[in-house]
Amino acid sequence: MTTDKPIVLKRDCQAALVPSGEPVLLTAGSQVWLTQALGGSYTIMTDRGHTVRIDGRDGDVLGLEVSEQEELMRQDGVSTDGSVEDLVWRQLRSCFDPEIPLNIVDLGLIYDCKIIDRGDGGYSVVVRFTLTAQGCGMGAFLQADIRKKLLALPAVHEAAVDLVWDPPWNQSRLSPTAKQQLGIV
Repeated sequence: MTTDKPIVLKRDCQAALVPSGEPVLLTAGSQVWLTQALGGSYTIMTDRGHTVRIDGRDGDVLGLEVSEQEELMRQDGVSTDGSVEDLVWRQLRSCFDPEIPLNIVDLGLIYDCKIIDRGDGGYSVVVRFTLTAQGCGMGAFLQADIRKKLLALPAVHEAAVDLVWDPPWNQSRLSPTAKQQLGIV
């Protein structure tokens, strides 16, 4: 979902500059353009040309009806069909890079994912992930998004999400789907 027409913000809202991650306050009445609504968050372009990320819980600031917000969340939302491993990977695929409209799995940002049976009917998940560039400030946001989505699964009782830099990410980690979407064939 993107918009060609500007959206007037309904209230003040906290956001994060992309790619630095620096917090910013967007003020009511400002004009913005929605560039990405994936995985329960929004990427917008401000009237000053800045790209920022807004958390999904603040979708009302964009004037989205609750039903529209819920539908956007449902597109990649929690489903309980499948094995725990399938559910974990589905949740990881619901996390999107704020600049590139691709999920972090297809981008090749997930280096390792371990699912550990705790023996009490629940699971612990340990994820190692990276970013496309070490200078990107969105690591903490993606880390929190991954953890939140994993813990939304009823069977997952613990989630450890570690940002790593070794080995450095490169384009060879892109899935064939991502390469096709990005025009790298």
